[in-house]
Amino acid sequence: MIGGGLGPYKPGEYSDDTQMHVCIAAVASTGTDLTSPTALDQIARNFHRWRDGGATDIGNQTSSVLRAAKTHKTGTPAQAMTAEADAYTARTRFSAGNGSLMRTGVVALAYLDDVDGMIRAATMISSLTHSDPECIEACILWCSGIRVAVLEGTFDGVRDGIALLPEDRQEIWHARLDEAEANPPHHWDRNGYVVTALQAAWSAITRTPVPELAPERGSFPAQHFQLATEAAVRAGNDTDTVAAIAGALLGARWGVSAIPLAWQQAVNGWPTMSGPDLVRLAVLTARKGMDDGDGWPSAPRVKIPGYAGKGYVARHPADPGVLLGNLPMTEFAGAPPVDAVVSLCRVGQGPIFSHADVEHVRVWLVDKEGENPNLHYALDQAARQILRLRKEGKRVFVHCVAGRSRTPAVAAAYSTLLGTDPRTALTEVWAALDKHWTLLAHPQLHNAVYELAGQPPNPPKPRPRRRFFRKRT
Repeated sequence: MIGGGLGPYKPGEYSDDTQMHVCIAAVASTGTDLTSPTALDQIARNFHRWRDGGATDIGNQTSSVLRAAKTHKTGTPAQAMTAEADAYTARTRFSAGNGSLMRTGVVALAYLDDVDGMIRAATMISSLTHSDPECIEACILWCSGIRVAVLEGTFDGVRDGIALLPEDRQEIWHARLDEAEANPPHHWDRNGYVVTALQAAWSAITRTPVPELAPERGSFPAQHFQLATEAAVRAGNDTDTVAAIAGALLGARWGVSAIPLAWQQAVNGWPTMSGPDLVRLAVLTARKGMDDGDGWPSAPRVKIPGYAGKGYVARHPADPGVLLGNLPMTEFAGAPPVDAVVSLCRVGQGPIFSHADVEHVRVWLVDKEGENPNLHYALDQAARQILRLRKEGKRVFVHCVAGRSRTPAVAAAYSTLLGTDPRTALTEVWAALDKHWTLLAHPQLHNAVYELAGQPPNPPKPRPRRRFFRKRT
């Protein structure tokens, strides 16, 4: 994230691993079958376009295959590329590089409901540049892991995926995973080989303990994403590729809300992508290229539902430099009196204010009970982003759709970072928002404010019902 490296890269700029992922995701996000000749040809064209005009780095095997395919005389772009990959495998002793495994993650997202289709797609897309059987097997295993991580929230899919391989290869891969679980990531210093790259990534994931949920100590299970990714980076050598391989599976398991907001804000890269752009491609791929009824994630601005009410704004009770409000306020036509916006709901891909260039932090936080597997972490991250922005001297607008549940929860969590006890923080935010308050209808959000501060939840006691009619005697 600090920049530099082999590029040299700008701070937050991703390398060839994610760049090639984008080449595939541009096709996968349309919902097309990735095994179709049309899709494979477009992916091949995207690889050529990337090599010619965007590659900040490129592996030797990938470079050799793409260069040869460019002058191949017969067949479609995908056929030419596959033929040159086969030729490379046939003539080269070391043809099992990690260059297809590093970009296979999005393939799994396209086939969450189709294991057989996933196997075919992983095989065919790997074979565009890496047709060695070990490359294909590694891609199938990792796609299986990502698919199960998304659907079931576990890492079991990697080892379970061994059953998808030829029978005579299964014992070999079981032994390889056993070895990975028994050794640290840096054990495989030559991780340009697809097998050792997978082992280093699997080691980083399985040997990094999942933190316990202790919000008062800043400990959250979702931090496993960051800790395991950092362990993969420290493997050394082809470190960005090992981290990309590990990160794809970790992201599938923990979700975007587990990615530190500072990382989400910083990430950027070829062609002109940012964090929200990558999220959009992933969501569209998983949704077969379809937006939801509000136009998310593709629309420049999602539809504002009627329950959002009229636009409103209120000052934060502990910090007048923070404004609280709802989604309709982002339609403000003039120059807004803020320098940054923290959005706690879906807003679309366009600028948050059409007439102003402000820093925009997007937080994945859902206002439905049971829909936030990383609730405490996401709430804490949002509050700390407000704190960071205020320390930078920026005026901040915080909002969700209606400004009644997520907004007051994050506002109160921010107050606790300033030293206010949670009960007082919630009471003051409630008073500031007046009628714009339904947080008690979301007890998990409400209670998380207390738990982050290390106190047991203390919701208001329900008032006794008033009797409007006397009981007859």
